[in-house]
Amino acid sequence: MTRSASPALPIAYSQEVAAARARAAPLVALESTIITHGMPYPGNLDMARSVESIIRAEGAVPATIAVIDGVLHIGLETAQLEALAQTDGAMKLSRADLAFAIAERRTGATTVAATMIAAARAGIRVFATGGIGGVHRKAEETFDISADLEELSRTGVIVVCAGPKAILDIPKTLEVLETRGVPVVSYDSPVFPAFWSRDSGLPSPLMLNSPAAIANFQKTRDQLGVDGGMLIANPVPAESEIPREEMEIYITRALDNAERDEIAGKEVTPYLLDALFRLTDGRSLATNIALVENNARLAAEIAVALSE
Repeated sequence: MTRSASPALPIAYSQEVAAARARAAPLVALESTIITHGMPYPGNLDMARSVESIIRAEGAVPATIAVIDGVLHIGLETAQLEALAQTDGAMKLSRADLAFAIAERRTGATTVAATMIAAARAGIRVFATGGIGGVHRKAEETFDISADLEELSRTGVIVVCAGPKAILDIPKTLEVLETRGVPVVSYDSPVFPAFWSRDSGLPSPLMLNSPAAIANFQKTRDQLGVDGGMLIANPVPAESEIPREEMEIYITRALDNAERDEIAGKEVTPYLLDALFRLTDGRSLATNIALVENNARLAAEIAVALSE
């Protein structure tokens, strides 16, 4: 029996990304759920443009990743980015449903896990995001653990973030990452950050203080044949942070509200982020934007160091 060849994966590179790939220029992947699910228009578009500009200023090329009408886009043209920022009802794509959205010609934004898959498919080694998913609080009852952690253990992309989102159980998240063999490196800090806050109260598993040192660490992993990703935890700038003790008060209230409203699954994180925006009078969003920009800058520096 002769099996027919599978059709080629519908994948499109923006003109800027295609040109960068052709000349082997450093690239930085960017997720798109922060655009479709993280903040409202037009602030989401302003943030996306700012992050891309920061990466270019550091000598790398941004590649915002999304699925549009069943096509996996690695890098978005100006009009596509503007349209995505105004899209209602985009799917939130992780490992489980990335292929589904492509097969069914849907439009969806990529989470950390899906962005890592797409970045690796495109040969992009560095990815900047806000915060990763992880082990949710009360996971011993709900078994709610983000696919981001599994993806970090299997997909060879450096993920630059401000730590796991502080709405999660950070100690359990770190324990799972250790079990999966994922290197967790805090950037220039002896303590592990907690997204909106610079200090989670936990020591950093590993610490490096330069993009060149991070690139050298990754090159050594490559030489050893160690697969999987690396997590770089980059503390939010001091002038933009919300201290952990204060933030925990807001998080507790938001979690209580989510339990009252019976929020579950993929809806938990967007619900909590919206609740925190209201509880902090918008400060949580301002901090979120600051940390994403900070992560983009570091990711670009790492990508440039890797290319050297």
